[in-house]
Amino acid sequence: MNEQQRQQLENHLAHLRLEIDPILAKQYPSFAGKPYPLGRCKEIRNAVLDKLHTQLTQEKVPEAIEPLSAKLSGGQVLKPVWGTLRDEYFQNAILIDDWYIDAANDTVNPNKPRVEIVKLAESGFSAISSFEQFCTIAQKYWQVTLYQNDLFPALAPFLPLVCVNQQGACWLGAANDDMISLARKSEFRLSERILSTLPNTPQHIKTAWYTQYGYLSDHLLQRTEVDPTTFCQSYRAQQKDSDLLFRDAIVKAYLQLAKGVSIA
Repeated sequence: MNEQQRQQLENHLAHLRLEIDPILAKQYPSFAGKPYPLGRCKEIRNAVLDKLHTQLTQEKVPEAIEPLSAKLSGGQVLKPVWGTLRDEYFQNAILIDDWYIDAANDTVNPNKPRVEIVKLAESGFSAISSFEQFCTIAQKYWQVTLYQNDLFPALAPFLPLVCVNQQGACWLGAANDDMISLARKSEFRLSERILSTLPNTPQHIKTAWYTQYGYLSDHLLQRTEVDPTTFCQSYRAQQKDSDLLFRDAIVKAYLQLAKGVSIA
């Protein structure tokens, strides 16, 4: 893809944003008190990707996306990714070959252009490689206080964090496929490491969670008195990291808690 093609594709995606934004702004008018598009990089990325897939299957592909079509014909894929930009914030983007496509470039700073396309090596984008890295970014980007997940210790090897933002919203983290995969690939050693360094969740936060969700009978939400690192060690010994059915059971249990609590 030469420079002219890059600019044409960037302009094309920016026009797709003009079609998408009014729809998404109605669906997601705000995020943590901030107006659309702030904080909505995943929703925007997914909507743009859907539009692209539709256009790429048309009999006559728009000229601006012909370079993408050629790459797909050559065996490349449009890959949705999540990670960090320069360890400053989290970002959802699209990769193809050695190109980084940020279709939601204005979701941290709304004054930036809607779309940015650069070489991946120049983008500053990378995967998250540890929970410590995740925590450092989350504390700056989300303005959260972090605790160990001693609320529901059986979930902690997969979801080791309790996050509390300045508005009092509290949720378990990090509930996305990338971070759960990171925990599993490390045989829960990365989870155990961060659990051993984070402070315990304050009692008033625990009370809020147990008051709201105490009626749930899922066995994975019981045994709240056990140290969460014990579950990391137990799951590792039982090779739960490679058990997809168990992973699904953890996610199912988490989804019952996904709304979190408010401690404001």
